[in-house]
Amino acid sequence: MLFLRVQNYDFTGVFPEGDFRVIFMLCFDAKRPQVPDFDKFAPNQLKMPPKAPQNLSRRSFIRNISLASAVLLTGKVADLSAAEVFELRSKVKLRFVVASDSHYGQPNTLFDEMIEKMTGVVNQFHNSSKLDFCVINGDIIHDDKKFLEPAKQKLDALTMPYYVTRGNHDMVTPEHWQQVWNMPLNHDVTVNNTGIILGDTSDGKGGYVSPDLQWLESRLEAHKNKKQVLLFLHIPQAKWTKHAIDTPAFFELIGRYSNIKAVFHGHEHDQDGVKMQGTIPFLFDSHIGGNWGTAYKGFRVVELLKDGTLITYMMNPVDKLNELKY
Repeated sequence: MLFLRVQNYDFTGVFPEGDFRVIFMLCFDAKRPQVPDFDKFAPNQLKMPPKAPQNLSRRSFIRNISLASAVLLTGKVADLSAAEVFELRSKVKLRFVVASDSHYGQPNTLFDEMIEKMTGVVNQFHNSSKLDFCVINGDIIHDDKKFLEPAKQKLDALTMPYYVTRGNHDMVTPEHWQQVWNMPLNHDVTVNNTGIILGDTSDGKGGYVSPDLQWLESRLEAHKNKKQVLLFLHIPQAKWTKHAIDTPAFFELIGRYSNIKAVFHGHEHDQDGVKMQGTIPFLFDSHIGGNWGTAYKGFRVVELLKDGTLITYMMNPVDKLNELKY
C-alpha cells in the first residue's frame, strides 16, 4: 500500500472557471501550505464549468505537478516523478470523496452556505474526475432533529451516489434516521467489488459510543473475500485525539481482517491527517461546517488503484477565478 503526497496540484484548464488546490497531510504536525478559506465566497460564485474531458493530457498533468513522493508503510520514502503519478491515476479502480461535520442548523454559523459550497465543489470535481460515491461521515446536523430533512434536501444536490453515518450531534432516533435516509444506521454496500461499511457511533443523545461490534463482525465476514474493505465511523475509537474514545475490542476485531484498506473518521474538526494502527491507516478530513477546527474547510479525495495502492489528498478547492499563482 502506498500513500501519495501531492502538493500544488493545479487543475487550471481542467476546470475552466476556477482552479483547485490539493493538500495531502501525511501527519498531523506536517507543515502545510497556506490555503484560502472558502467561507469568504458566496454560493453564487461557484460557477459550474462545462464537463471537462475525462483524460487530462499528460503534458498538462506533468506541468502542474511540482512535488510527489510515495510513502510506504515501512516508513521509507520513494520519490515519484510527475509522469509516474500520471500513470498511477490512469489505473484508478475506485474514486470517492469523504466529508464530515456540516453541523447544519448550528446557531450563528452560515450552515446553508457551507453545505451548498461543499455540494457545489464536489459536483465540480466529479465533472472532470468521476466519483463513484461520496460519504458524509457524521454530524450532518447540529442537535435539532428538525434540520435532518432540510439537510438531506441540500445533500440531494450531489450528482453521484452518497451515503451517510450518524454522528454525536445527529440527535435522532434510529427510526427517524431510517425514515429520512431510507437506510439504517448500520449498513454496508459493495462498489466496484470493494466493501463499504458504514457504522453508527452515536447514542442519539449526544454521547460517543463504540460501533456495534457483533454487527461489524458479521459485515466483515460477509466481505472477507473482497480484496479491499473501507470502514467509515464518525467517532475515533482510540484516544489519539481530544474527543475520541478507547475501544480495544474494536482494534482486536479489525486486526483479524487483512483486507481492511483504511478507516475514515470525522468528529475531530482540527484533524486532517492520518494515524496508523498496525498496517491500517485511520484518516481524518477536517470539516465542512461548524464553528471550530482547521483554518480551512475541506474534504478528502481517495483513489484506490487496481493494484491496491491508495492515493489520498485533502482539498480546499474554492477560490476566486485565477487568483492562485503557482
